[in-house]
Amino acid sequence: MNFDQLKNVKVEIADGIGWVTLNRPDKRNAMSPDLHFEMVDVLKELAEEPAVRVLVLTGAGESWCAGQDIGLFFRALDDKPRQRHLARLANHEWRWTLLSSFPKPTIAMVNGHCYGGAFVQLFACDFAVAADEAQFGLSEVNWGILPGGLVGKVIVDGLAYRDAVYYAMTGEPFDGKAAAQMRLVTESVPLERLRARTVELASTLARKNPQTLRTIKESLRLVRGMSVDQAADYLLAKEREMRFMDNEGGREQAMTQFLDDKTYRPGYGEYQRGAQ
Repeated sequence: MNFDQLKNVKVEIADGIGWVTLNRPDKRNAMSPDLHFEMVDVLKELAEEPAVRVLVLTGAGESWCAGQDIGLFFRALDDKPRQRHLARLANHEWRWTLLSSFPKPTIAMVNGHCYGGAFVQLFACDFAVAADEAQFGLSEVNWGILPGGLVGKVIVDGLAYRDAVYYAMTGEPFDGKAAAQMRLVTESVPLERLRARTVELASTLARKNPQTLRTIKESLRLVRGMSVDQAADYLLAKEREMRFMDNEGGREQAMTQFLDDKTYRPGYGEYQRGAQ
């Protein structure tokens, strides 16, 4: 795939990190149908790209994503049912199906405005690091609509119910610090430190065993809806699958370094991935 031909998304790969940037800064990176189509292709490509061990999703300019482009995604497609259907499929496919099940760790680097529909891909990412100055909001109530298109679902699953109701019904904005306090994001840092902190987190993840990371994220997402007995059975099966699928032999390496070589002490450092 030739990333240079993309018009609404920028892709850069460096040091094991795939940087995916929503690139409509003049529209605060509001999502258009064409952006949705491009993001489907980008995520499918990067999922199988060996040079990418961690994916970071961010926005160009001063915004992360202002939600859907009201003019292009809604009004312009009102009388075009086929195009509207395809755009909605792509919209859901990349923002939830592909991103939430992406086979590598994902980080939302929230550099600015994050509104409405952007909450879906925010929750679909494994981690979210926001600038203290970033602005969040569920403004749908001011448009006479509800937080639909999965927004309502992800906020009641991911936030305390009182917070979800308050911000959905008032439309009141809040900053990155408040988002971190209510656990909407993993953490917030001053804007000037945002990229450095994101790189630090991504680099830590990139040093981990990739199959172990994949199994952990798949397992934790699914066990939330299971009973204790179902979860115990599922996690045992996933552990066996992980050992079968792990080409690096991470479990064996870590045990050798801990038990035999005495080079790995839990809590005092990481096991050396790939060491023989």
